[in-house]
Amino acid sequence: MAKESKTKPTSYGAQQITVLEGLDPVRKRPGMYIGGTGIEGLHHLVWEVVDNSIDEAMSGYADRIDVTLLPDNVIKVVDNGRGIPVDIHKQFKVSALELVLTKLHAGGKFGGGGYKVSGGLHGVGVSVVNALSETVRAEVKRDGRLWAQEYSRGKPKAKVKDIGKASGTGTTIIFKPDAEIFPEIKFDWDTILTHLRQQAYLTKGVTICIADEREEKERAVYCFYFEGGIASYVRHVNHNKEKKQDTIFYFEKEVNKINIEIALQYTGDYKETVLTFANNITNPEGGTHLVGFRSALTRVLNNYARAKTYLKEKDENLSGEDVREGLTAVISVKVPEPQFEGQTKAKLGNPEVRSAVEESFAAAFATWLEEHPKEAESILTKCILASRARAAAKAARESVLRKGALEGLALPGKLADCSSKDAASSELYLVEGDSAGGSAKQGRNREFQAILPLRGKILNVERARLDKMLQNNEIKSLIIALGTNIGEQFNLADLRYDRIIIMTDADVDGAHIRTLLLTLFYRYFPELIKTGHLYIAQPPLYRLNWGKEARYAYSDNEKEKILKEIEESKGKQIKTKERKNEKIKEEPVVAGLQPAEGEAVAEVEAQKVGTISVNIQRYKGLGEMNPDQLWETTMDPVSRLMRHVTIEDAEKADHIFDILMGSEVEPRKRFIQTHAKAVKNLDI
Repeated sequence: MAKESKTKPTSYGAQQITVLEGLDPVRKRPGMYIGGTGIEGLHHLVWEVVDNSIDEAMSGYADRIDVTLLPDNVIKVVDNGRGIPVDIHKQFKVSALELVLTKLHAGGKFGGGGYKVSGGLHGVGVSVVNALSETVRAEVKRDGRLWAQEYSRGKPKAKVKDIGKASGTGTTIIFKPDAEIFPEIKFDWDTILTHLRQQAYLTKGVTICIADEREEKERAVYCFYFEGGIASYVRHVNHNKEKKQDTIFYFEKEVNKINIEIALQYTGDYKETVLTFANNITNPEGGTHLVGFRSALTRVLNNYARAKTYLKEKDENLSGEDVREGLTAVISVKVPEPQFEGQTKAKLGNPEVRSAVEESFAAAFATWLEEHPKEAESILTKCILASRARAAAKAARESVLRKGALEGLALPGKLADCSSKDAASSELYLVEGDSAGGSAKQGRNREFQAILPLRGKILNVERARLDKMLQNNEIKSLIIALGTNIGEQFNLADLRYDRIIIMTDADVDGAHIRTLLLTLFYRYFPELIKTGHLYIAQPPLYRLNWGKEARYAYSDNEKEKILKEIEESKGKQIKTKERKNEKIKEEPVVAGLQPAEGEAVAEVEAQKVGTISVNIQRYKGLGEMNPDQLWETTMDPVSRLMRHVTIEDAEKADHIFDILMGSEVEPRKRFIQTHAKAVKNLDI
């Protein structure tokens, strides 16, 4: 085999330096500007254009934004702001409109005169959209005239044209993403609707409308307008929850040119929901504004509790964890020069924001508590109860670990561990029931696969505190097996398995157990999901046998597809009367299907496909599968199918978990009534 040539370049001089002009760098490396060319990057184009209109609204120049999804993957964004300038730029000798759409780092956000604050940190927004679009049309209403210019893949087709007279002011951007850049172009209505609703909450007083004109049937236009701003946002997040205070705390203040808005309300939940934003950009990892808020919240509530004798001299101070239980808060700051950590702006880094938020919020919240003694009492009662529960949970947690240590290596007895001690190559299957656990233990690869059978349904942790949760034997076994500990002592580095795989039956009970386990991981082990360690196994629903051949089907559609393939391969037409299912309650028809002694038996149906008799086994439970079948279909890394659990939208996930597993019955009833018709093959 010839060796690959590794000849080094003979020279490295100026001729080796490539200069990408205009918007070429964006088309060359789109991921650097929009994070990728997948669905998220595609929607990022919409956010960039809308952000320009939001900047106009935040500066007080616009109060309406319209977003329309048009046929052929076209997006139209209209605002009634000042309109992008169209006069000739002295330095570049072209229209300012053309400059903004064709030059990176060109805009009104750098000189200090255009905007006090803006969401676009790098000023590359609309020019990047232009670079990554097949076509763009920009229309501007200014000074009683309408101006327009069209572009193709970032390059202007012609000069800016004066179209004629126009009333009002504003900017319209119409763009079609480039299929050469994006492998799949499909805008998601719900994603855009959710984002625009959030932006309307964060920019009070602005109306944001969205319309979908892609389909022939008429679709309603949704318009969002929230005079209450983020206070309305808190009310929206808590609409299905038990409230501990009737009045939502809200304040707004400007400190050293930093605009600060905070709204909060306590609920009966055991978790906290805190959403942070800087210049209307969501910061999932928080930042200095969140640090300042948390510090002030803990200090103010402790001071109030001491002053009003809710806490005695002998009592310990409330911890940050205590005062955040059941808290829903939205923190929004607008900073002239934002400093974000990371390409995705996930964390705000401005140090001056921490002190501004901490001081202003502390003063406002302390005053509010004095003015609302009834709400203050309810909040403090909740926090003190959380403190006592935390102490009880700590004792229970230590008891669990102590007991585990005495049993040797802190592993539960029913765990069939793997022989490998390398966490990176090991995986843990959480299996429903002892029967399935037995099959999984026999069918697994003992080198790297561990099995933990779970008996019955674990506790619904959505309605339980940590101390009660640790009294559940199944949950205790799981915590010990994972090795990470739980709560404030959670340590991801101690995880004993790289993959945790939930493997339950394909029936209603199995789905319920899976949901209970997902609730546990989402509420108490979110880092395992965020770092990609959680999976859901996909066992087959059917096994089809004909002659000496066998195939597995993971859905009804796949089963029908296999039957069609059998028909086509034999050149036979299936007659309607021959396709009628005939249930066989005794022995399987095909030789070789007879189960050996001790093997599981699944329900078998015979179905005629032309002249061929196909035996179809329907697996209602994992225990009906023999160990070799379970390995081949569900546990073999070479051939298995698994779903990777991720949190794409934490707010939406939180809402769904609250509906499905929370204490309020009415929202769950509405959810079931709404989605009942979508349920197929319901086994009761």
